[in-house]
Amino acid sequence: MARLGGKITQGLRYKLSFGFASFSRTTARPDMADLEQIKKTFLSSPNFAVVGASKDKTKFGTKILQWYQARNFKVTPVHPKEGELEGLATVSSLKELASPSTTSVSVVTPAKVTLNVLKEAKELGVPALWIQPGAEGPEIADYIKENGLENRVVYGGPCLLVQGDGIRQKLPELSGIHHLK
Repeated sequence: MARLGGKITQGLRYKLSFGFASFSRTTARPDMADLEQIKKTFLSSPNFAVVGASKDKTKFGTKILQWYQARNFKVTPVHPKEGELEGLATVSSLKELASPSTTSVSVVTPAKVTLNVLKEAKELGVPALWIQPGAEGPEIADYIKENGLENRVVYGGPCLLVQGDGIRQKLPELSGIHHLK
């Protein structure tokens, strides 16, 4: 546990090993109550985007895109090269979204790419991001804290595929009507 802004927070523990040394580091994230609120805010958006989907149906970015589609959410895949994924037109960056300020973004990319996505999302005023497991690292947690994004970003382990439906069931306003394509 770590203290952040007067609140006890759950920490992320990273262990880095090199041939000559090994060390661990704990980074703080919002407490569980705050994290639940961020997830609800994320799923309350009228628009969604997935950064990291591909033509490979076995990849988690594509599975998350399919999760949104199966629930009739208005979703846009973000891919720098592909023109279409899962039957949907893509945009090459968050800047090309019709309304970035009303779009929650799922990020399923390597940490180096995730950092650039976070920077772009901050610049565009994206209301909420969900960084999926595997798309983060110490530099991601540091950037989130240093830029005051803790109340807008789900990170540190939660997965939309595992928790998304449970969160939706707790939100009566998410009947799906305002999310239909």
